[in-house]
Parts: sequence; C-alpha cells; structure tokens
Amino acid sequence: MKIAITAQEKDFSSQIDLRFGRAKWIIVFNTETGDSEAHNNEVNLNAAQGAGIQTGSNIANLGVDAVITGNVGPNAFKTLSAAGVKIFLAEKQTVAEAVESFKTGKLKEVDNANVEGHWI
Repeated sequence: MKIAITAQEKDFSSQIDLRFGRAKWIIVFNTETGDSEAHNNEVNLNAAQGAGIQTGSNIANLGVDAVITGNVGPNAFKTLSAAGVKIFLAEKQTVAEAVESFKTGKLKEVDNANVEGHWI
C-alpha cells in the first residue's frame, strides 16, 4: 500500500504538517517495499485559494491509497474521496511515528472534512 504523509521537511524525522493543502512536503511511503520518496509541495504554500484541491489532485496522481495528515478541509476531502484515497488524521508527531501508528491501526480514518476551508 502506498501512503502519503504531509510533512514539514523531506525526511522521516520531520514533524508531520498538520495542514494538508499547504504542507511543504509530501512523503510517499510504500508499506510493502519500505521505499519512500519526498515530493516538494511549496508551490501551494502561499496559494490564495485552491491549495487543498491542487495538493489532493497531485497526491491522487501519485497513485497513493491513503493520506496521513493533521487536518483536511472540505475541498481537499472531496478531491481525495473522488480519487478513492482514504484519509487518516494524526496529531503532532514525526512522519516515522505517524507511519507506525498507521501500520498498527491507531489512526482514525475520516469520512468528512474536519476543518473549514482555508484553515491555517
């Protein structure tokens, strides 16, 4: 399974980014192979609007099955859901801790946005 994790930096020791659309990095991790790759998302950091939709679309295009993030707004939720990407919420922790929490079933899958749009 491929999962995308929103991150403040591009490695597993980084804190997850609690913002979805304006996360600085997206780390894609393959739970079967252990491979990972970091994708720069800085283009959406200062977007006036549409950051959640654009980030969601970019993530869907990476072929991931699930996303781990701190918060997800309504437009990002719709974009990810339409692509069949499951969304799991995590509190402040490192990317490595979030991946471990995912693997052990400790993260909650959401069925709706948990914040309003333009959450900062």
